[in-house]
Formats: sequence, C-alpha cells, structure tokens
Amino acid sequence: MINARQLSSFFSSDHSLACLLQSCKTLSEISQIHGCMLKTGLDRDRFNLSKLLASSIGHTQYAASIFNSSQSPSLFMFNTIIRGYSVGDDPQRALTTFNDLRTHGILLDQFSFITTLKACARVQTLAFGRGVHGIVLRSGHGSFVEVKNSLLHFYGVCSRISHARQLFDEFPQGNDLVSWNSLIGGYLAASKPSLAIELFRRMIWSGLRGSANTMLNVLNASGDFGSLLGVKTIHGHCIKTGFSLKLNVATALIDTYAKVGNIHAGRKIFNEMGQKDTAMWSCLIQQFARYGLVKESVELLNLMKLKKVVPNSSTLAGLFSACDASTATSIGKYIHESFDDEEICTDTVIGTALVDMYAKCGLLEKAAGIFNRMRDKDVKSWTAIISALGNHGQAGESLRLFCQMEKEGHKPNEVTFLAVLSACSHRGLVMEAMNCFHKMVWEYGFSPRIEHYGCIVDILGRAGMLDEAYDLIKNLPVKVDATTWRSLLGACRVYGNVELGEDVKRMLKETCGLHPADAILLSSTYAAAGRLPKIAITEELKGQEKTAKEAGRSNIEV
Repeated sequence: MINARQLSSFFSSDHSLACLLQSCKTLSEISQIHGCMLKTGLDRDRFNLSKLLASSIGHTQYAASIFNSSQSPSLFMFNTIIRGYSVGDDPQRALTTFNDLRTHGILLDQFSFITTLKACARVQTLAFGRGVHGIVLRSGHGSFVEVKNSLLHFYGVCSRISHARQLFDEFPQGNDLVSWNSLIGGYLAASKPSLAIELFRRMIWSGLRGSANTMLNVLNASGDFGSLLGVKTIHGHCIKTGFSLKLNVATALIDTYAKVGNIHAGRKIFNEMGQKDTAMWSCLIQQFARYGLVKESVELLNLMKLKKVVPNSSTLAGLFSACDASTATSIGKYIHESFDDEEICTDTVIGTALVDMYAKCGLLEKAAGIFNRMRDKDVKSWTAIISALGNHGQAGESLRLFCQMEKEGHKPNEVTFLAVLSACSHRGLVMEAMNCFHKMVWEYGFSPRIEHYGCIVDILGRAGMLDEAYDLIKNLPVKVDATTWRSLLGACRVYGNVELGEDVKRMLKETCGLHPADAILLSSTYAAAGRLPKIAITEELKGQEKTAKEAGRSNIEV
C-alpha cells in the first residue's frame, strides 16, 4: 500500500511522480495515485496524465477511462491507448481510435502507424491496413524501417505476400534483419517454403548473420519442403553460427529432422544437449508417437519425470494429436492415470486433445461428453468436436454447434470452416456448404485454400452438379491438386458421365502424370454408362496388371 504522506512527498516533481508510477505493481496502487492526482489537481497537467495513462496500459478499461477524461489528449496519449488496444482483447478499438486521432488534426508520427498496423494484423482487416499504408506514403513515414517492418508483417499475416515482396524490394538498402525475418515468415505462412529458403540464402549472401528467429523460420520451411539434405545444410549453418546451442533452435532441429523422416538424427541432438526444457522433451515424445513408437514415447515420458522435468498439458495434448487411432487408446489410458477428471474439465488443452483422441477411436459419445464438461472452450475445442461429428456423418449436429460457437462469441478460423465444409461434403448439403463458404470469405475475410475448394468440388460432384464442379476447378485462382481432380473423376463414375470423365482424366495426366487409379476410375465410368472403354484405356489397364497392390492391414488393441 502507498500512504498519503508518500504520495504528497513524491508529487513534488514530475520526475518523482514518473518514478512512483513505474514502481506500481497493481491496479490498486495506480488508482491510489490517480485519486491523489484528482484531489491535488495534477490530473489537469497533460504530462502527468500521460504518465498515468502509460503506467495503466496493462489494464485497458482503466486506461481508456483515463484517456477519455482528457479534454485535449496529446499525440503521446493517443499512441499509448492505441498500443494498449492493439495488444489487448479488443484490437478493433485501436482502429477507431486511430480514426479519432486523425480527426483531431494532430500530426502523426511513426509510432502511430506501428501500433495501428499491429492491430490491423491481429484483426486481419486488409482494407483498413492498406488505407494506413496509403497514409504512410503520403505523410513520408515510409522511410522509417520500423514502419516498413510493420507493413511487411501486416501483409504477411493477411496472406498478401506479393504486396510484402514488392514493399521489401522497393528500397532493399533500407531493410534490416527484422525486414528479412518478416518476409521469410510471410512466405512460410503462405505455404511457400522454397521461396522462404531462397530468401534466407540471399540474406546470408548479403552479409547478415541472422537470428534465432531466422533459424526457426527456415527450419520450419525446410521441414515443409521435405528435403533431408536441405535440413542438414541448415543444421550445419546453425552449428557454425552457434545457434544450435540454443534450446528453441535445437528443439526445432529435432522437429524438422522428424518431419523429413530422420527421427534418429533428432534423438541424437536431444542426447547431446546438456540442458533440456519441457518443450524439447515434448517435441521428441510427440515425434515418437507420430512414428507409431508408442512404447518409446511412454518410456521417454517416464524418463522425463525421473529427471524432475514436469510434463505440462501441451506435452500430453501433443502426444495425443500425434497418435493415430490404433495407438491413441494406449496413450489415453496413460493420460487418465495422470490427470483426474477435474483437471481434464478445467484444462482446455487436455480436454481438446481427449475430444480428438476419442473421435479417432470412434467413441463419439465420450468425445462429446468431454467437450460438454469443459468449462473454458476455445476455437480449437469447438473445431475438434465439429470435425468429429462431421467425420461420423452427423453434419446437422456439426452445423448446429458451429452456429452455437458463433453465438457464444468464438471466432472460427480456416480449420473450423474446413471441418464444416467437410461435414457438408459427407452428407451432400450443397446449400449449407455454399452459405458456409460465403460466410468464410465475405464475413470473416479468409482466403480459401485448396482444401476448401476441394470440399466444394466434392460436394458439387456428389450432388451430380458435375459441370459446375468442372467450371469451378478451371476458374480457380490457385492450382488444384490431384485429389481434387480425382474427386471429380469419382463423381463422373457415379453418374456415368463418360465425356467429362475423359476430360478430367486428360487434365490429371497433363498436370499430375499417370496414376493407376485414374484409368480404373475412368473404366468404371464407362461401365456405369453401359459402354465399353476405349482401346487406350484398356491398354493402360493392361500395363498395370504387373503392378503389385499393397495388402491392406488392420490393427486392433486389446
């Protein structure tokens, strides 16, 4: 507690007041000083009020009340409250405050743009952010590297990587390490790992050493690219620069080696590290489980406890997510032995992992039971149960929960929409799927990925709208994969549409090469139409007679 005598003695100078405010640990202490300032009239001084506002920025509502009490807030006060909103629970208010700042006729500085662009990135409002970019150019603040980096981050988050690259290349001499990292991260977010790696090479050639964050992004890109040689090259660079000794980089190396199929190299790095944190243990445990090495995962988990390293909910949840259906129940038993029901209900991470695990095992009632008992649900929890219901053919229940999720104030993400579209696809709900797709694009502003388009094509195909599905694929802004084309070919087989089936088969051959399944599907399409296949199809099928078909296998756990 701060008594009145201390307050009066500290108020003798502005410097002393600033020092006192910096020493405050709680909102209660800040409010005491605020009260004394009101009594003594010091709140009428804009400098003192600015310091009070800055000290309370961690408590957004209280800071907003201080800001609103000022009749003529300064630029510093505007920037401070925008910064508070940009990192708080309601970044949208930062944008409205920025507009208020402009109406006051106050000359903006670089900090006004940096904090506002951070809020734009969190809200992912492309139109507003581009408007801020225009103001930056007109006001001449584009030469500030911090402002440029904020714009790079914003465009990367909003999946406008071409805009980010254009901005990056406009004045390359003005780029610093943060600029390079932002663009590499943008390429990574845009699923363009090869371009991220190429940009990293350019950065090294330019003489920049990079940072741990650079290595994390490049290792992530190398794992997505799938080149073991590339991962070894990055590993060598990490050893040369000393980054391999950092725990977060070493953990990323373990994860990346596992992604490209060399988990033993990851285990070697793990064994060579003298100090290990929970994240590193968790990473290796999860990768063992992903490879189906359940016994090794549990042994490592027990060793972790022997070393007095406490596993957290993320360790166990990650272990769940890495398991397939055949191994999930073994791990599930371990989790139930480690955590009581109260912890499962209160820990969102563990609860979500259990929902996902029970759904994998086909135990939908148990998955729903865990979900209903969870007290705090996030977007991942809702997505897990929506996906589980859709995969088990309960599309109507998936849509109902999706609506309930929105009503309770949870914002769905791209994965949530993919789960809903997949559920509609299983049941052939064309109108519901189109409404969901429209909402994803126009209401929430997400850019559809190939997986979203694939679901729409599958839904149209199942409903017999083959020409519409074909036109959609031909006019998509992204290149579709073989799975999408093959989905349409399968629909042609169901409806016996030979002519379209031949067109789809030709497109598959041109874009993805020959595949045994394509000729079989087209031959089945002819059979469904009551026609004999053409000689070329028959010859292609004959050429596949010597192809060995891999035997199917099933596992059961006792």
